[in-house]
Amino acid sequence: MHSRIRYTIFLYISTLIIGFSSCSSSKSTSAASKSSTTTAKTSKPAAPKPTSATIAPGLEDQILVLINEYRQKKGLPALTANPVIETEARRHTVSMASKKTPFGHDGFSYRSKIITTKVAGVSATAENVAYGSQSAEEVVKGWLNSPGHRKNIEGKYRLTGIGVARDSKSTLYFTQIFAN
Repeated sequence: MHSRIRYTIFLYISTLIIGFSSCSSSKSTSAASKSSTTTAKTSKPAAPKPTSATIAPGLEDQILVLINEYRQKKGLPALTANPVIETEARRHTVSMASKKTPFGHDGFSYRSKIITTKVAGVSATAENVAYGSQSAEEVVKGWLNSPGHRKNIEGKYRLTGIGVARDSKSTLYFTQIFAN
């Protein structure tokens, strides 16, 4: 019950913040138990520390398939996985899962800068994060049920990177970064 109340509060806050976000760079978060949206900050994240989280590439692939199936139904082009973006999504997910950074978008502007610097032609990025979902289907459904996350999924993006990591208690964390 408490997690549903927190989810509702964070969803309400995310809806308010989305209205104040810039069009070129937006961020969204979602989870079965937590959700928020913020605009990118210019601060550099703390240096990564050794981690105990493990990645889950099979779930990453499943999420991309589900997202692209949804986009196809909406008449949108499929997103193409990009290794630079995938690296940044995984790095952030592992950092959250290992509790090196809090759940959310800390360091998003830094990730965005790396992506726009290393991937030719990219000038806009957005990010969805989540934790607590048990499957690719559950996290994608959660994102699609949130206006801010759905906006990113339906956005005019062409590239993506997805990171999924499991913490020491087997809780899954998710990051999907969109770029155009």
